[in-house]
Amino acid sequence: MTKSIVALFQNASQVAVTDSAATGTVSTAYDSLWTGADIPTQAPSALEQVMLSDEKIFVVLAVVLIIWIGVILLILRTDRHLTRVERSVAENIPDADDGL
Repeated sequence: MTKSIVALFQNASQVAVTDSAATGTVSTAYDSLWTGADIPTQAPSALEQVMLSDEKIFVVLAVVLIIWIGVILLILRTDRHLTRVERSVAENIPDADDGL
């Protein structure tokens, strides 16, 4: 089995050497995708222009700021609801002094 693997590698290297000698370059199976193919392109949208600009740090900062504002609003809203529930529970539960 190891002889067949070694023979396979030798055959593959000989084919690569003859191919590169014939064309002058090493070719791959995917090079036809990248050589001179007409790839349709379109102009970037406004959002893409902002994201692809050189000053991307401002975009990152804006996204982080939006996330932090959302987290803070969520915490404040939850705190307000918990305060209402605590007041409701305190008003509806009778005192421990019931004469027992």
